[in-house]
Amino acid sequence: MITTDICIIGAGPVGLFAVFEAGLLKMRCHLIDALPQVGGQLSEIYPQKPIYDIPGFPDVKAQELVDNLMEQINPFHPTFTLGERVENLERQADGSFFITTNEQTVVHCQVVVIAGGLGCFEPRKPEIVGLEAFEGKGVSYMVKNPELLRDRRVVLAGGGDSALDWTVFLANIAREVTLIHRSDSFRGAPDSAEKVFELASEGRINLILQSNITRISGNGHLQEITITGKDKTVTTRATDHLIPLFGLTPKLGPIADWGLQIDKSAIQVDTTDYATNVERIYAIGDINTYPGKLKLILCGFHEAALMCQSAFKYVYPSQKLSFKYTTVNGLPTF
Repeated sequence: MITTDICIIGAGPVGLFAVFEAGLLKMRCHLIDALPQVGGQLSEIYPQKPIYDIPGFPDVKAQELVDNLMEQINPFHPTFTLGERVENLERQADGSFFITTNEQTVVHCQVVVIAGGLGCFEPRKPEIVGLEAFEGKGVSYMVKNPELLRDRRVVLAGGGDSALDWTVFLANIAREVTLIHRSDSFRGAPDSAEKVFELASEGRINLILQSNITRISGNGHLQEITITGKDKTVTTRATDHLIPLFGLTPKLGPIADWGLQIDKSAIQVDTTDYATNVERIYAIGDINTYPGKLKLILCGFHEAALMCQSAFKYVYPSQKLSFKYTTVNGLPTF
């Protein structure tokens, strides 16, 4: 049995930063993640994707951010159970919990923090004839290694931040980049949309709006896509790679059976401290919901900080929380 103060379910960026905030308050953390490595979506889906909204970094690659977070929490010696899925939660008489994974790893903790991003997630697949037949043969739902797209013809589909950011990034790598979107406006950040329109006006990318990809074809590997406009016009375009970016379908898994208040696959929390309706269980990051919620990493960092201040009372019930600390050999201490 693993004994810790806080068990964090999810080792993505928000879960990792929670370790730092807990460490400042002398609370130990153990993290559980179904993925075989830390980093969550950043490492699994788009490790080389640039991120532009982290304070102090004009841009930082997703995996670099994860590496920096791991370096930041290293002094607090967190422990990890990776490649295992949380299956069972059992409250003890003293209020603490036993958490059991699908591999029968048992963690005893005083506080549970759910930082599972979108939970168990899978990409949303658009209705395109022939799509699944070319998965792994020119069709992928994420960009793990942009260098594999160097000097290739790439088509991206979607209108959110991922589609916009990858269009901007790949404009400097791929031989030809085409972005196809069903509308004439984007859901992503206005600044990113402006960059895409600028690239299109300069002739550095192809921007096709008010259109959908309806069919793909090829001989063993993707070679051509069929595009249907809202005016019913049909055109074809040769390409080497298609990357549909329509978001992820969230699935909470066993967490949905823990008696938590759920709203559209997200966990409702109190914004005072991001506590759930179940005492000693908190939810931070993309997995939670509340009025005005923004699914941004920096918002998850804020939530992690307030959560740890609240969790302190369960780990050290007889102590008063102090906000003052100094550094010894460059490390924070009380």
